[in-house]
Amino acid sequence: MSEDKQPTMKAAVIQVTPFQQNCTLIWDTKTNLGAVIDPGGDLEQINHAISEVGIKPEKIVLTHGHIDHAGGAADLKAQLKVQIEGPHKADEFLLNGLEEQGREYGFAAKNVTPDRWMDEGDKLTIGGHDFEIAHCPGHSPGSLVFINHAHKFILMGDVLFQGSIGRTDFEYGDHDALINAIKTKLLKLDDDYAFIPGHGPGSTIGMERQNNPFLK
Repeated sequence: MSEDKQPTMKAAVIQVTPFQQNCTLIWDTKTNLGAVIDPGGDLEQINHAISEVGIKPEKIVLTHGHIDHAGGAADLKAQLKVQIEGPHKADEFLLNGLEEQGREYGFAAKNVTPDRWMDEGDKLTIGGHDFEIAHCPGHSPGSLVFINHAHKFILMGDVLFQGSIGRTDFEYGDHDALINAIKTKLLKLDDDYAFIPGHGPGSTIGMERQNNPFLK
């Protein structure tokens, strides 16, 4: 999405919570309509970024139910007066336990119920841009990945990282399921698909296909 190609969609990343989670703003450059992806907390920073880039949020989107991704969603929904879409309903138990997670980790969070659960085969639209939905369980049962084919761009959540994959050492984690989802649903994409993960720097499918030790 370089400036030379006059992109019609842009992204900005705000690192939030003690876990340094990548909360992402996605918006259309013509209308400025967009979405907030995974507002885990630090809503003052998120709202400042919204004002700075001039985005008009239409919705909040959740990739999965962990506190660093969803802990601030309920409060941000109340502030922006928009709907929450995602994740998959399999993460309902995590979203119902956000306040408890917050007490464990020492920062505020509120339980939240999305206005729309999503599943593979559904479509996510942000600022007029369509994203294919891939259900990629393993890090959490309801983890979703959002793929925009027009821009070859992916909102990855905590499924795949630069040089790593999502943690699966939770009681509900499933390493084999995660690897299978990555190999069958994500590695089928072209090498030049770029992605923003839930933490750390971005990467491409090609870089991870070639260099990620977990995919060998």
